[in-house]
Amino acid sequence: MGLLTLREASLSFGGPLLLDHANLTIELGERIALLGRNGTGKSSLLKVIAGQIPLDDGELSRVQNLTWAYLSQEVPTTATASVFDTIAEGLGEIGNKLSEFQHISRALAEHHDEKLLEKMGRVQHELDELGAWQLGQRVTTILTRMKLDGQAMMDQLSGGMRRRVWLARELISEPDLLLLDEPTNHLDIANIEWMEEFLYSYKGTLLFISHDRAFVQRLANRIIELDRGQLSSWECDFQTYLVRRAQALEAEITQNKLFDKKLAQEEVWIRQGIKARRTRNEGRVRDLKKLREERSKRRDQLGKARINLQEAERSGKLVAEVDNISFSYSEHRIINGFSTTIMRGDKVAIIGPNGSGKTTLIKLLLGELQPDTGSVRLGTQLDIAYFDQLRNQLNEEATVIDNVGEGSTQITIGNQSKHIIGYLQDFMFMPDRARTPVKALSGGERNRLLLAKLFTKPANILVMDEPTNDLDVETLELLEELLLNFNGTLILVSHDRAFLNNVVTSTLLIDDMGIVHEYVGNYDDCMRQHKDQKNPPPAATVNQDAPAARTTTEKIIKKTSKLSYKNQRELDALPETIELLETELENLHQQLADPDLYKAAADEITTIKQQAEQLQQKLDHAYQRWELLENHDK
Repeated sequence: MGLLTLREASLSFGGPLLLDHANLTIELGERIALLGRNGTGKSSLLKVIAGQIPLDDGELSRVQNLTWAYLSQEVPTTATASVFDTIAEGLGEIGNKLSEFQHISRALAEHHDEKLLEKMGRVQHELDELGAWQLGQRVTTILTRMKLDGQAMMDQLSGGMRRRVWLARELISEPDLLLLDEPTNHLDIANIEWMEEFLYSYKGTLLFISHDRAFVQRLANRIIELDRGQLSSWECDFQTYLVRRAQALEAEITQNKLFDKKLAQEEVWIRQGIKARRTRNEGRVRDLKKLREERSKRRDQLGKARINLQEAERSGKLVAEVDNISFSYSEHRIINGFSTTIMRGDKVAIIGPNGSGKTTLIKLLLGELQPDTGSVRLGTQLDIAYFDQLRNQLNEEATVIDNVGEGSTQITIGNQSKHIIGYLQDFMFMPDRARTPVKALSGGERNRLLLAKLFTKPANILVMDEPTNDLDVETLELLEELLLNFNGTLILVSHDRAFLNNVVTSTLLIDDMGIVHEYVGNYDDCMRQHKDQKNPPPAATVNQDAPAARTTTEKIIKKTSKLSYKNQRELDALPETIELLETELENLHQQLADPDLYKAAADEITTIKQQAEQLQQKLDHAYQRWELLENHDK
């Protein structure tokens, strides 16, 4: 059953048509991802469907009594409203009455007041007449379902929790169609995964825009692509869409080449001499005119970014040695007793909840902040390029050209001089856009501009704080390839799980207590190891340091005041065993840190990761046995 239909829809804001006689039908129960390059008009299309902007031409029809809700990219902040009030607003006048009743009830609970009692009776009567009590229960239910505190104030919530509240506000009316524009923007991974699961169980119809590939893969059962003003439908999941779309683009290129060849041949024919004109076929002339018209209407594929990274001379083998550092803001501990060693070529992810200290840890590693305790020793010959998620390196008032060129029309890339306009076109800034002030750019354009500015200078250490925000899929994939081929060291903060899985070789996870957990591998590897660490298997199988096993060993040793001959032999051999295990583990870590490994077969990578995990378990057990035997009589 079609809920909504667009027919021959056209829309423009003065430039090329964002919708060029486009057609679309949305069916009941679909979960549709709307994809397309930055600036193609996806958000505008969502606003058209939400009734916020009109079409220039064409028709938008909805089934009778269709209800819908729309959540934009940037959720507003309501400083004086509670969570309950904000959600209840989604019910209109009834919601306002429910909020009023709740405020009166709370005031009466604090002190008895006859006037308040009278007012409460009047509001209660109005709610009875409106039949609103069932809707009030709906607010309570959604608060529970979305794990929200109704009495909390909006201005005290994190960005992720505010987005959750506004999603609840849109859902409270139980719309038939839910429209979401980049719902994962500025959320940490935990909140993204919560929203992912919540929307997966949502029973209504969903149309959403997202550049988060893992999010799209999990939710979408249909892909709609907006490309050059046209909407194409792909009845499949995201990964299948990528394969089919690549095949379709190849076919389009082939078809266009054949068309252009035929047009060129006909153009040669029409320009032949007098003799040829006397025998000219008028039908062929008419066909040529049609070919010319068809070619003039064709919109070629959008260009792709051509990002290149200048690598500086290699840094020293050691990049950073971190020894038991801690750091606090006021009395709040951000980083608590963290040690690690970062070597040349490592690709390290830093993940954790919003506000957990990811950016702070970066600044500690770069020496921009000094730890309260412990030390950070940086290596030699470090040329650092820093991508700042707040984009503080960009001058809002200056143009794109001035931000990158800094007053010069030429920049040096490698050993070659290049005009700034040509360089910016590699990052998809056409000449007119290159002269635009930064404050007029979209989020995706700002990120591309920061990459363009960052990559004008050679570097052997890349520090990137949320570089993937607002980037389209094509640019994301290009950036991934660049980082995979980068021979230097990468320190990366990102909430994009697919990006992390494709790029990094080790992961630092910061928890709520400021403890930094270090794991070999990408995001999925980190989550699996962290889960195993919190829920260790029985001692008899793998984890020999479980409490029951340790207690049994202690009882055996404590039976004697002196180590047995066998235990003494074990203690004497343990230092050498530990040294050998550490050497083997270091060799495996170096293999995992080598970018070339990830060009090999997946089985080889998996085998090395499993070997590293098994060696780590053996090493942990060896240390525990050494400590236990060494201190048996102390």
